[in-house]
Amino acid sequence: MFDSPDYPLHLEESLFDQWLERGRSSPIPYAYLLVVWDELDRRYLPIYTQSRSEMNQFARFGASPDQRSMVAAYDLYSESRIL
Repeated sequence: MFDSPDYPLHLEESLFDQWLERGRSSPIPYAYLLVVWDELDRRYLPIYTQSRSEMNQFARFGASPDQRSMVAAYDLYSESRIL
């Protein structure tokens, strides 16, 4: 995933699948998985949220000099990309 020059690093599909499963099996009823890029650690992080409004906590990747920025957001159950 994210296998283009527009993204800083490739993300393994197997790791992404693990993140989806972890979010779905959490005792907290998460609805969304945010894939966040951490510039200092140079890696992707999974962030789980219960509502779309929580996505506003992160600037979009490429649009902000923040340490952490959101690359994409996915619905945990349909696995569709929403941002």
